[in-house]
Amino acid sequence: MLKRTFDIVFSMTGLLIVWPILAAIAFMIKARDRGPVFYRGVRVGRNRKPFRIFKFRTMVVDADRIGGPSTADDDTRITVIGRFLRRYKLDELPQLINVLKGEMSFVGPRPEVAHEVETYSESELRVLSVRPGITDWASLTFHNEGEILKGSPDPHLAYRERIRPEKLRLALKYVDESTLTTDIKIIIQTLATLINTRKRSAGI
Repeated sequence: MLKRTFDIVFSMTGLLIVWPILAAIAFMIKARDRGPVFYRGVRVGRNRKPFRIFKFRTMVVDADRIGGPSTADDDTRITVIGRFLRRYKLDELPQLINVLKGEMSFVGPRPEVAHEVETYSESELRVLSVRPGITDWASLTFHNEGEILKGSPDPHLAYRERIRPEKLRLALKYVDESTLTTDIKIIIQTLATLINTRKRSAGI
Protein backbone atom coordinates (compact mmCIF):
# COMPACT_ATOMS: atom_id res chain seq x y z
CA MET A 1 0.00 0.00 0.00
CA LEU A 2 2.88 2.34 0.86
CA LYS A 3 4.57 1.56 -2.47
CA ARG A 4 1.37 2.27 -4.42
CA THR A 5 0.87 5.56 -2.55
CA PHE A 6 4.44 6.51 -3.41
CA ASP A 7 3.79 5.68 -7.09
CA ILE A 8 0.59 7.74 -7.25
CA VAL A 9 2.01 10.82 -5.52
CA PHE A 10 5.26 10.94 -7.45
CA SER A 11 3.85 10.00 -10.86
CA MET A 12 1.32 12.84 -10.54
CA THR A 13 4.07 15.20 -9.37
CA GLY A 14 6.36 14.07 -12.14
CA LEU A 15 3.75 14.57 -14.85
CA LEU A 16 3.01 18.08 -13.57
CA ILE A 17 6.72 18.94 -13.64
CA VAL A 18 7.71 17.40 -16.98
CA TRP A 19 4.58 18.07 -19.07
CA PRO A 20 6.32 20.95 -20.96
CA ILE A 21 9.13 18.51 -21.88
CA LEU A 22 6.59 15.88 -22.94
CA ALA A 23 4.79 18.45 -25.09
CA ALA A 24 8.05 19.61 -26.72
CA ILE A 25 9.14 16.05 -27.52
CA ALA A 26 5.69 15.21 -28.91
CA PHE A 27 5.86 18.28 -31.17
CA MET A 28 9.34 17.34 -32.46
CA ILE A 29 8.30 13.76 -33.24
CA LYS A 30 5.18 14.91 -35.06
CA ALA A 31 6.96 17.68 -36.95
CA ARG A 32 9.84 15.51 -38.12
CA ASP A 33 8.29 12.07 -38.66
CA ARG A 34 4.55 12.86 -38.97
CA GLY A 35 3.68 9.48 -37.50
CA PRO A 36 2.19 8.58 -34.11
CA VAL A 37 3.80 10.31 -31.14
CA PHE A 38 3.52 7.30 -28.85
CA TYR A 39 4.47 3.66 -29.19
CA ARG A 40 1.72 1.59 -27.47
CA GLY A 41 3.06 -1.94 -27.59
CA VAL A 42 1.39 -4.68 -25.54
CA ARG A 43 3.35 -5.85 -22.49
CA VAL A 44 2.65 -8.48 -19.83
CA GLY A 45 2.02 -6.99 -16.40
CA ARG A 46 1.42 -8.20 -12.89
CA ASN A 47 -0.32 -11.59 -12.69
CA ARG A 48 0.09 -11.94 -16.49
CA LYS A 49 -2.39 -9.15 -17.20
CA PRO A 50 -1.61 -7.47 -20.55
CA PHE A 51 -1.45 -3.69 -20.88
CA ARG A 52 -0.34 -1.12 -23.44
CA ILE A 53 2.85 0.68 -22.51
CA PHE A 54 3.33 4.40 -23.12
CA LYS A 55 6.63 5.30 -24.81
CA PHE A 56 7.60 8.04 -27.19
CA ARG A 57 8.02 6.49 -30.62
CA THR A 58 11.73 6.26 -31.43
CA MET A 59 11.53 4.02 -34.50
CA VAL A 60 9.92 4.17 -37.90
CA VAL A 61 6.21 3.40 -38.18
CA ASP A 62 5.47 -0.37 -38.11
CA ALA A 63 9.04 -1.11 -36.95
CA ASP A 64 7.85 -4.30 -35.23
CA ARG A 65 6.78 -5.67 -38.62
CA ILE A 66 10.17 -5.16 -40.26
CA GLY A 67 12.50 -6.30 -37.48
CA GLY A 68 12.88 -8.18 -34.23
CA PRO A 69 11.92 -7.16 -30.69
CA SER A 70 15.47 -6.39 -29.53
CA THR A 71 17.08 -3.15 -30.66
CA ALA A 72 20.79 -2.45 -31.07
CA ASP A 73 22.17 1.08 -31.21
CA ASP A 74 22.92 0.63 -34.93
CA ASP A 75 19.38 -0.51 -35.79
CA THR A 76 18.33 1.30 -38.97
CA ARG A 77 14.72 1.49 -37.73
CA ILE A 78 15.65 4.11 -35.11
CA THR A 79 14.78 7.67 -36.15
CA VAL A 80 17.10 10.67 -35.76
CA ILE A 81 15.18 12.07 -32.80
CA GLY A 82 14.73 8.54 -31.52
CA ARG A 83 18.49 8.14 -31.05
CA PHE A 84 18.56 11.23 -28.87
CA LEU A 85 15.56 10.13 -26.81
CA ARG A 86 16.98 6.65 -26.27
CA ARG A 87 20.39 7.95 -25.23
CA TYR A 88 18.90 9.88 -22.31
CA LYS A 89 15.95 7.51 -21.69
CA LEU A 90 13.51 10.34 -22.47
CA ASP A 91 11.35 7.92 -24.44
CA GLU A 92 10.46 6.30 -21.10
CA LEU A 93 8.95 9.47 -19.54
CA PRO A 94 5.36 8.76 -20.72
CA GLN A 95 5.41 5.59 -18.59
CA LEU A 96 4.54 7.89 -15.69
CA ILE A 97 1.02 7.51 -17.12
CA ASN A 98 1.24 3.72 -16.75
CA VAL A 99 2.45 4.20 -13.17
CA LEU A 100 -0.45 6.52 -12.36
CA LYS A 101 -2.92 4.00 -13.86
CA GLY A 102 -1.51 1.22 -11.69
CA GLU A 103 -0.20 -0.84 -14.61
CA MET A 104 3.42 -0.15 -13.66
CA SER A 105 5.48 1.05 -10.73
CA PHE A 106 8.50 3.34 -10.59
CA VAL A 107 10.64 0.36 -9.63
CA GLY A 108 10.11 -3.22 -10.77
CA PRO A 109 11.21 -5.72 -13.44
CA ARG A 110 10.93 -4.26 -16.93
CA PRO A 111 7.78 -5.54 -18.71
CA GLU A 112 8.24 -7.99 -21.57
CA VAL A 113 6.21 -8.93 -24.64
CA ALA A 114 3.98 -12.02 -24.42
CA HIS A 115 6.08 -14.32 -26.61
CA GLU A 116 9.11 -13.66 -24.42
CA VAL A 117 7.16 -14.40 -21.23
CA GLU A 118 6.02 -17.69 -22.76
CA THR A 119 9.65 -18.90 -22.64
CA TYR A 120 9.96 -18.29 -18.87
CA SER A 121 10.48 -21.23 -16.54
CA GLU A 122 8.14 -21.77 -13.58
CA SER A 123 10.56 -20.02 -11.23
CA GLU A 124 11.13 -17.12 -13.65
CA LEU A 125 7.38 -16.47 -13.80
CA ARG A 126 7.69 -15.09 -10.26
CA VAL A 127 8.73 -11.79 -11.80
CA LEU A 128 5.05 -11.35 -12.73
CA SER A 129 4.03 -11.38 -9.06
CA VAL A 130 4.89 -7.68 -8.80
CA ARG A 131 4.08 -4.67 -10.97
CA PRO A 132 6.62 -4.12 -13.74
CA GLY A 133 8.63 -0.94 -13.40
CA ILE A 134 10.37 1.89 -15.20
CA THR A 135 13.70 0.90 -13.65
CA ASP A 136 15.25 -1.88 -11.56
CA TRP A 137 18.63 -3.50 -10.86
CA ALA A 138 18.73 -4.92 -14.39
CA SER A 139 18.02 -1.52 -15.94
CA LEU A 140 21.08 -0.16 -14.12
CA THR A 141 23.31 -3.09 -15.09
CA PHE A 142 22.21 -3.01 -18.74
CA HIS A 143 21.60 0.72 -19.17
CA ASN A 144 23.68 0.45 -22.37
CA GLU A 145 21.80 -2.56 -23.73
CA GLY A 146 21.69 -1.13 -27.27
CA GLU A 147 25.46 -0.71 -27.23
CA ILE A 148 25.95 -4.30 -26.05
CA LEU A 149 23.83 -5.57 -28.96
CA LYS A 150 25.47 -3.29 -31.53
CA GLY A 151 26.97 -5.17 -34.46
CA SER A 152 25.10 -8.40 -33.72
CA PRO A 153 23.75 -10.17 -36.84
CA ASP A 154 20.78 -11.29 -34.72
CA PRO A 155 20.22 -8.77 -31.88
CA HIS A 156 17.44 -10.79 -30.27
CA LEU A 157 19.53 -13.95 -30.15
CA ALA A 158 22.36 -11.90 -28.65
CA TYR A 159 19.89 -10.49 -26.11
CA ARG A 160 18.80 -13.96 -25.03
CA GLU A 161 22.36 -15.20 -24.74
CA ARG A 162 24.16 -12.18 -23.24
CA ILE A 163 21.53 -10.22 -21.35
CA ARG A 164 18.40 -12.20 -20.51
CA PRO A 165 19.85 -14.69 -17.98
CA GLU A 166 21.38 -12.00 -15.77
CA LYS A 167 18.42 -9.68 -16.31
CA LEU A 168 16.02 -12.32 -14.99
CA ARG A 169 18.33 -13.16 -12.08
CA LEU A 170 18.34 -9.49 -11.03
CA ALA A 171 14.57 -9.26 -11.52
CA LEU A 172 14.03 -12.22 -9.20
CA LYS A 173 16.48 -10.70 -6.71
CA TYR A 174 14.28 -7.58 -6.67
CA VAL A 175 11.10 -9.65 -6.17
CA ASP A 176 12.68 -11.45 -3.20
CA GLU A 177 14.20 -8.35 -1.58
CA SER A 178 11.75 -5.59 -2.49
CA THR A 179 11.33 -2.79 0.08
CA LEU A 180 10.59 0.92 -0.19
CA THR A 181 14.19 1.59 0.86
CA THR A 182 15.41 -0.58 -2.04
CA ASP A 183 13.13 1.31 -4.44
CA ILE A 184 14.51 4.68 -3.32
CA LYS A 185 18.08 3.38 -3.67
CA ILE A 186 17.38 2.17 -7.23
CA ILE A 187 15.73 5.48 -8.19
CA ILE A 188 18.74 7.46 -6.89
CA GLN A 189 21.19 5.20 -8.74
CA THR A 190 19.10 5.49 -11.92
CA LEU A 191 19.22 9.30 -11.77
CA ALA A 192 22.99 9.17 -11.16
CA THR A 193 23.44 6.88 -14.17
CA LEU A 194 21.45 9.24 -16.41
CA ILE A 195 23.51 12.23 -15.23
CA ASN A 196 26.78 10.36 -15.87
CA THR A 197 25.56 9.36 -19.34
CA ARG A 198 24.87 13.02 -20.15
CA LYS A 199 28.31 14.05 -18.87
CA ARG A 200 30.04 11.41 -21.01
CA SER A 201 28.10 12.50 -24.09
CA ALA A 202 29.06 16.12 -23.43
CA GLY A 203 32.69 15.14 -22.89
CA ILE A 204 32.70 16.41 -19.30
